Amino acid sequence: MPAGEPLRRPRRYGLLLIALIVFYLLSALASGWAVQAGQLVLVVAVTLLALQDTDFPHRRLARWSTLVGTVLAIVLVASSHSPVALGTASIWTGLLLLATVVIIVDSVLRLDTVTVQSIYGALSAYLLIGLMFAAFFGAIDGLGGAGFFAHGESANIRTYQYFSFTTLTTLGYGDFTAGGSFGRAVAVLEALTGQIFLVTLVARLVSAYRAPTRQDPPPGDCAGGKAEPPELARWADFGGSAGVRQRTASR
Repeated sequence: MPAGEPLRRPRRYGLLLIALIVFYLLSALASGWAVQAGQLVLVVAVTLLALQDTDFPHRRLARWSTLVGTVLAIVLVASSHSPVALGTASIWTGLLLLATVVIIVDSVLRLDTVTVQSIYGALSAYLLIGLMFAAFFGAIDGLGGAGFFAHGESANIRTYQYFSFTTLTTLGYGDFTAGGSFGRAVAVLEALTGQIFLVTLVARLVSAYRAPTRQDPPPGDCAGGKAEPPELARWADFGGSAGVRQRTASR
């Protein structure tokens, strides 16, 4: 691997984090099949961006599989607005996000040093986990036949994401709760995933992060002017330690 490559690749995680924030905000502003189709397009962009930063041996096949599967999902959603079609597209979205999380975490763990971009990558994976579970909640709602939320609360992309991130962060306002047993089990799994992710990967990266240190001045440059030659420094250390031994012996 070239010497400059480990520094070049992690820099893209900042762009990925910005793309995810924009992705979340766009999804939170509107709902409907058109928004879900646009969400799929953004998920593909995020997945392809993450594939650029990995050593996955079959990246070309992964790119084509992502594009073909997404086109089929968009066609399915556009041709049929049924809950089953929306649920199927949500499953594909969740699987893409899951694959992207695995790619990012693997790339971050392979880095030799922890930098700011490494932390950006971990935060991006954390956001992707919340979006992934939101997609799975939509799939459960579309394919389950019954409403996902208890008490007949409205279910759309915005409420799925809101419920997902309040569950991921264990905030739990209580205004939205899963109605079915399977939805509740997935919500518990998300809460556990969020806590384990924070206390392991993110906490480890933050604790191992060190700000770039200043390089030592070249020989001959020091605060007092000229640096002491190494030979004189060794003789001074030897003389000092010999003097200490001599004074100790005289006592």
